[in-house]
Amino acid sequence: MSQALCTHIDQITDPVPVSPGCEDCLAAGRHDWVHLRVCQTCGHVGCCDSSPAKHATAHFRTVSHPVVRSYEPGEDWYWCYADEVAFELADKPPAPSHP
Repeated sequence: MSQALCTHIDQITDPVPVSPGCEDCLAAGRHDWVHLRVCQTCGHVGCCDSSPAKHATAHFRTVSHPVVRSYEPGEDWYWCYADEVAFELADKPPAPSHP
């Protein structure tokens, strides 16, 4: 993966995830997410586009925070919604993962 095409790397703040699961699903009493993503601007935890509710993408569309990071064990990649590119950053600590 490459970081050359993401123009929003400077907006990554390495926030602490604010929830052990998709915040919006949990608020609605749902637990049917597939994978989780953490907003790299504010720490919002949302479900991926393979999940029924697609809350990570909805968060981007609502607040325009461009970069998410995988919240899955063993995964250490980012996705920039604005530039539509996946990438890894070698100088970052290992990604947190949900319990």
